[in-house]
Amino acid sequence: MREPYVRQLKLGPMDNFVYLVGPRDSDEVVVVDPAWDVDAIAEAVKADGKRVVGAFVSHCHFDHINGLPDLLSMWDVPVYAQREEVQFSPELRELGGALRPVGPGDDVRVGSQVFHALHTPGHTPGSHCLLAGDALVSGDTVFINGCGRCDLKGGNPEDMYRSLSQVLAKVPDTAKLFPGHDYADVPVTSMEAVRKKNPYFAFDNVDAFVAFRMRPRK
Repeated sequence: MREPYVRQLKLGPMDNFVYLVGPRDSDEVVVVDPAWDVDAIAEAVKADGKRVVGAFVSHCHFDHINGLPDLLSMWDVPVYAQREEVQFSPELRELGGALRPVGPGDDVRVGSQVFHALHTPGHTPGSHCLLAGDALVSGDTVFINGCGRCDLKGGNPEDMYRSLSQVLAKVPDTAKLFPGHDYADVPVTSMEAVRKKNPYFAFDNVDAFVAFRMRPRK
């Protein structure tokens, strides 16, 4: 797997991570989950000599998409979102012609490289992760020490179990996880470390996973 260019930006009051992702041998990038401070995103793009050619939306929650209007006013680019998330989200449908719905595993071409949209429902029906070479940009599907909530509208813990145990099982241990929030003591780690330490990867049956994920929140 080829190592991509990934720039991680911590923005906003909810410790969100916004990402610039693209091939190392190109100036082209997509912005993953543009939110909170598009001026800061633009400054990072300029500082690194990059050019925005698209946006990738991991899911439709406000803290991950509130920068889309400002981003689209700066750059006339396509916005990639999973088809099920488009059906679920009126906010995404408002994007009109900028929207590029994709299906599970569909290609997202950025410059010379082909990345992949892995459909990982559970947090929302159309949550998806961007697999860019050896980088997994995961939104709120999986964090370094946890996974996304399943008790909000559109959440489904059974789907989350399948996303972690089946879809993400195909991502190599050597891949690096780039989560959607800064919820751990490190901002990035390997999938091998996540599988060893993240409690949500320890379950071998869906019922035990659901009971743990849906336990009462303190």
